[in-house]
Amino acid sequence: MKPRHHLYLDDDLTAQLDALAAKPGTSKSAIVADALRQYLGRRGARELDEALRIRLDRQSRQLERIERDVQVLLESVALFVRYQLTVTAPLPEPDKAARAIGQERFQKFIDQVGRQMAAPSRTLGRSGEASP
Repeated sequence: MKPRHHLYLDDDLTAQLDALAAKPGTSKSAIVADALRQYLGRRGARELDEALRIRLDRQSRQLERIERDVQVLLESVALFVRYQLTVTAPLPEPDKAARAIGQERFQKFIDQVGRQMAAPSRTLGRSGEASP
């Protein structure tokens, strides 16, 4: 058996409830129960939304810092490449020995980057100073 509740509603709300309950297959109890269920469900959803909003705000701030750091990194690399290309003279095409040395140096550079990425520490520390 379902518990009985006594509710007091104003005249306008009572008229709207009567109009809804006049349709076949509906009752005042079912309408009030559905409305209360939806209201309570939205209240729980608001609490969940608030908790998620706080976390999403924190993640947004972290992503903004990451984006800023990546922009600094890209600008630094671009300036270095521009400087390096300006200062270094191109090798003549027939100089295969110099090109082979350049390829070898580049491969060593790529290998070193791979080792640094796999290592627990980086070349630049968290505060910006170089690691030993």
